[in-house]
Amino acid sequence: MAHWLSMRQGISQWKARRWIAAGYALEHLTDLAHALFSGELGIDKVVELARFATFESEAALISWARFVSCAAVKRRADLEVRRTIEDVRDAEHARFLNWWSLDDGNRFGLEAELPAAQGAIVARALQRMSDSIPLMPGEDDAEFAAARRADALVALCSNRIAVDADPDRATVVVHARLGDLVGTDGAAEVEGGGRIHPETARRLLCHARVQTVLEDASGEPVRLGRLSREPTPAMMRQLRYRDVECRFPGCGAQRFTQAHHIVWWKEGGTTDLDNLVLVCFFHHKLVHELGWSLHRDQDGSVQWRKPDGDPYIPFVTPPKQLRPGRPLAQPRTWMSPPSIANGNRYAGWLAQKAAAASSEPTPRNEVTSGEDPDP
Repeated sequence: MAHWLSMRQGISQWKARRWIAAGYALEHLTDLAHALFSGELGIDKVVELARFATFESEAALISWARFVSCAAVKRRADLEVRRTIEDVRDAEHARFLNWWSLDDGNRFGLEAELPAAQGAIVARALQRMSDSIPLMPGEDDAEFAAARRADALVALCSNRIAVDADPDRATVVVHARLGDLVGTDGAAEVEGGGRIHPETARRLLCHARVQTVLEDASGEPVRLGRLSREPTPAMMRQLRYRDVECRFPGCGAQRFTQAHHIVWWKEGGTTDLDNLVLVCFFHHKLVHELGWSLHRDQDGSVQWRKPDGDPYIPFVTPPKQLRPGRPLAQPRTWMSPPSIANGNRYAGWLAQKAAAASSEPTPRNEVTSGEDPDP
């Protein structure tokens, strides 16, 4: 029945089961059924109320539910419904996490289901990480929250691989053909994963535990690359000392930073400080997959250019403007209050405070004592 209802109404089977359970409950909850049929309450509120309402409580619950959101009704239902230890065990046994490749290997799919307590840990960790990672250009609105959570998951996993005690098992192996790695078209393959663009492979060569296996046209290995194209630890310390943070304008991230070769090795670039710049993991993608470019001047400034060649100028929030005619606030120079026992000095101090207060402009929409508000 739940499967048929799900297909018929285009809802999930979980929601279909809720609807069916509510249908049975409404046979004994006549007031709640009337509230649904008359339109007094929507179906979502009724379904949630039917989980815990009784013949004695339904009238009061209907009056309450009219003035609260559906989320509030659902939260109360979740708290009212008594859970058994069997429910907890079922959720524990049903936990899973699966991943797969899709779109001809260009994308990576991930699906998971966890008990509520464990899911809260995952959600909190992803939220905390997403709050700390740098913003990508144009992705500072709330609509990109899901993309930032995806970035946060990658950052958490990257940190874990970076400190893994078993370097062999933690190494990401990329297989690439000789012609593809130096060209603009073609494909490389991540061992145990999908296919990636050569530009992504070149970015992976800049950081992390990545090993390249260069192959000929028949797939025979012709060269086994070293585990990383990173500079030496001493050079990385000097680079972090020089650049301090990610050099993307306005980023300021000091975590997740990597060394980027301004002139890549296929174009004759070398692993020298003059040819390196510190960027974070997220803005590193700009100069590889997303088509941006950068240039480091002799004075140390770094110029970023968009894919169309225009220089990137970060948006700066303009300073708050004062209303016309409103003077700048002046610092107050009140005396410290004298002892009340010294009546003359204390009276003078009160007069000074009153004069200072009366000389300040009254903010708009604010009524002073003894005045009537505007009609």
